[in-house]
Amino acid sequence: MSSHPSDAGAAVAISPAQLALERELAALFVQALNLDTPADAIDPVAPLYGDGLGLDSIDILEVALEVSHRYGFQLRSDDENNLKIFASLRSLAQHVAGQRTQ
Repeated sequence: MSSHPSDAGAAVAISPAQLALERELAALFVQALNLDTPADAIDPVAPLYGDGLGLDSIDILEVALEVSHRYGFQLRSDDENNLKIFASLRSLAQHVAGQRTQ
């Protein structure tokens, strides 16, 4: 087993539906934020803030609005779980999968 840090997430089985949702959300990020990064280049386990994708709080608010409109549930700015929800594309996809109505 590799000790490389990015291999840690590879051991967890991700369903095809989860992968599809991650790709869909990556495309949403690119579109909503006019990112230069192609959607398929966004690492699903990289942090969204800071050194990962490099988003700031305004970017996250824009994404939250788009996710709310597209998936039919509200992401609230006062949710105590926001740091966990927006930790990575994968964590956001897991949250969306559990909350979506559309």
